[in-house]
Amino acid sequence: MLKEIPILIKKELQNEWKQKFSFSGILLYVISTVFVSYLCFKVIENILVWNALFWIIMLFAATNAVAKSFIQESKGRLLYLYTLASPQGIIIAKTIYNALLLSIIGIFNYLFFGLLLGDLVQDKTLFLLTIILGSMGFAIVLTMISAIASKTNNTGSLMAILAFPILIPLLITLIRLSKNALDGLDLSVSYTYIIVLLAINVIVVVLAYLLFPYLWRD
Repeated sequence: MLKEIPILIKKELQNEWKQKFSFSGILLYVISTVFVSYLCFKVIENILVWNALFWIIMLFAATNAVAKSFIQESKGRLLYLYTLASPQGIIIAKTIYNALLLSIIGIFNYLFFGLLLGDLVQDKTLFLLTIILGSMGFAIVLTMISAIASKTNNTGSLMAILAFPILIPLLITLIRLSKNALDGLDLSVSYTYIIVLLAINVIVVVLAYLLFPYLWRD
């Protein structure tokens, strides 16, 4: 499996390069949403509004970016992957790739958001850590949900129905941790939230590792 994962990640990168419009579309979504927010607010001075708007944009960008993980795969390609690699290798490779993709989108979102609407973050290191942990959480949850939704006809609706309840604990923790970064609080205050985020990510990835093979064989 360890030999399969780098090869499968390389395959994901090659697919992304062939379909550059997909990644460009996500960046365009972030740019347009932030620009519309700029037209409405000009500069956001309220930390709570800034924080909420940032994670709303991030949530929908993540959903659009990861939804295609399994949905875009043709039946023939899925059958080929079934004979080529283990299910654990496939789910881990797609999760790692999506986590990297969402981290790039999250950092871009933060830079462009701060450029137009003002950068209110006091502890930038903690905020970047929050983006990375949040990207990992979004990637783990949404990749598994995408695999489940790909087995049905109504993929878009099922993605939203299944993903939102699972993402609520993750979002609550991310919002509180990023609020600490915005306020510039001491790092010791945020240890609990960092541990919770890591625990959520570990639990979900273990469940995906254990359950995905049964879904993959269907």
